[in-house]
Amino acid sequence: MHAVLERQLAALAAGDIEAVMENYAPDAALVRFDGVFAGTERIRATLSAYLTLKPQLVELLHHAEHMDTVFYRAVMNVGGQQKDSMGMLVLRDGKIWRQAAVFLDV
Repeated sequence: MHAVLERQLAALAAGDIEAVMENYAPDAALVRFDGVFAGTERIRATLSAYLTLKPQLVELLHHAEHMDTVFYRAVMNVGGQQKDSMGMLVLRDGKIWRQAAVFLDV
């Protein structure tokens, strides 16, 4: 597993918003079907709300890496429910610059 994805999953599981945000570039953007969250303050607000659901990795089903891109599919426990998720991280200087994420069963 790519080190950035591993750090991100560990920070989310710990519920540590500061550790989560350490993984993002200052000009990062998070793209989801419910909106685009550009900049670390908008990402912080969105992920702070997500952390209240106590996300935990159940199983990393697939992941692929190429240069600055990490693509993954995982089963997550979110708010006590298992959810199938997919996402992509585009990295710059070892930090998340662009992220897309979706729950497939929604």
